[in-house]
Amino acid sequence: MNASPTPAFAVTDAGFELAGRPVRLLSGALHYFRVHEEQWPHRLGMLRAMGLNCVETYVPWNLHEPSPGRYRDPEALGRFLDAARAAGLWAIVRPGPYICAEWENGGLPHWLTGAVGGRLRTRDPEYLEPVRRWFARLLPQVVQRQADRGGPVLMVQVENEYGSYGSDAAYLRRLAALLRESGVTVPLFTSDGPEDHMLTGGSLPGVLATVNFGSDAAGAFAALRRHRPTGPLMCMEFWCGWFAHWGDRPVVRDAGDAAAELRALLEQGASVNLYMAHGGTSFGGWAGANRTGDLHDGAFQPTVTSYDYDAPIDEAGRPTEKFWRFREVLAEFAETPPPALPAPPPVLPAPVTAALDSWVPLDEVTDLLGGPERVFGSPPTFEELDVDRGVVRYRARVPGPRPPLPLTLPGARDVIRLFADGVPVEPGTDVPGPAEIEIWVESLGRVNYGPRLGEPKGLTGGILHERQYLHGVTARGLRLDAFDNAEAVAGLPYRPAPAAGTGLYRGVLDVPATGDAVLELPGAGRGFAWLNGFCLGRYWSAGPQTSLHVPGPVLRAGRNELWVLETESPDGGAAPSRFREAVLGPPRPA
Repeated sequence: MNASPTPAFAVTDAGFELAGRPVRLLSGALHYFRVHEEQWPHRLGMLRAMGLNCVETYVPWNLHEPSPGRYRDPEALGRFLDAARAAGLWAIVRPGPYICAEWENGGLPHWLTGAVGGRLRTRDPEYLEPVRRWFARLLPQVVQRQADRGGPVLMVQVENEYGSYGSDAAYLRRLAALLRESGVTVPLFTSDGPEDHMLTGGSLPGVLATVNFGSDAAGAFAALRRHRPTGPLMCMEFWCGWFAHWGDRPVVRDAGDAAAELRALLEQGASVNLYMAHGGTSFGGWAGANRTGDLHDGAFQPTVTSYDYDAPIDEAGRPTEKFWRFREVLAEFAETPPPALPAPPPVLPAPVTAALDSWVPLDEVTDLLGGPERVFGSPPTFEELDVDRGVVRYRARVPGPRPPLPLTLPGARDVIRLFADGVPVEPGTDVPGPAEIEIWVESLGRVNYGPRLGEPKGLTGGILHERQYLHGVTARGLRLDAFDNAEAVAGLPYRPAPAAGTGLYRGVLDVPATGDAVLELPGAGRGFAWLNGFCLGRYWSAGPQTSLHVPGPVLRAGRNELWVLETESPDGGAAPSRFREAVLGPPRPA
């Protein structure tokens, strides 16, 4: 990409055009929010080296607007687009408001979905007004970097896979109008699965329609042509890998098979966006969740912290066999040969350990860093307590005297620890009255796809003693972003770590030289880890992920402080935590 103004990009009946000549988009998905900013240039250079000419990214609304009108660095998108241009890449932006992306709540803020419920992703004014305000804050980052203004942005998406969710054409038209009113002048597009009901529900007349799939390009594009006889063919998400859920086996796609499907797609004359080219990591506990079943309304499945996705560029930014296979295929369809690979980032030279020798019990951490404790008639949801990611402690009383009766928690989401008079019990246990009840609930990520999108967290069905609701419930929430206040964390009343127990553990890592690393917590159960105040994400002995990726820029040569918030012991609390040491080591071989 030269320094002169970027020529106009257009969608025609025959295909894409750039400066009046045909162009094929060879794009790759790379989410700026899943890669440490100092490593953007390297990852973008890896996309170029694979043979791509474009990068695509989503924008997670909930990351950037944690509470109404309070914004957290939406300018990051603009900086990423500038980095893409510097790397010689065009850009495709998918601003939502809904993004899926295996991200908490599909990118929608908890404070919005908690208020509008089933009216989300519709024309409802209570939903659309916050969308309008958010677009007004975000979209200047895109508008000033459009191709017709000399920037890298070629196209902007309207919503995301809407045909998999709804059929409110008026909503899609309003979103498209909002984008235009906000100054977006480059072509708009939609993306949906290659099925008739998805394409009819999710596409808009006069707006480019694209399809998402991982195989059978001929069949997918034939479905698209039934609805759009002319115009460019593009797979906006070529699923070259997949994501993993806690407790499941890793998902792996054969490199040769994926490369063959990519070749078949390109032989159709189509453009492509590899999903994912580089997955990265869902730092900060932002990983979402799914539901099982064909209709995505079954059992709850939380997604792991790693978003490696079995992508051609792995979580640590290294080329895999799939990278080299794709590079060979893409070279046949690109206008110029791919450049050499950028120099790899440094890695931690040798393992180091930290003794987790100081500790504060979870109860005290919640009291000192959590929100206000309040009394409610019935248990509030996480949304009512303004907790996006974190835990909530509920307290209630069983009146008495009364005989033992089953204590149940209908509709509880997601992980429960229940105590009766200080003794751990399972939901459904017969409990006599009077008794003091304490319930800890941890969100494992909100659903990001399907009809259960936006469902509330916490004790959503009350507390039942036999058929009787327990009222007068005290609740306090502990948000993960409370740990952004390093001074408050440092001021907690630490004491020598006990033999076992939930709570916040602290240790020091002495690192001789910085570089990418992985963090191991042998013997830990489930919780979150921070290095130098940077939240690496959730860990969990349930697997399949056994370590947390540590970007090199997070580390400092010399002293590094590690915090580990253990929210539940191994085996669901049946066995106590036995970890007293954390191990930071070089990344495993790709």
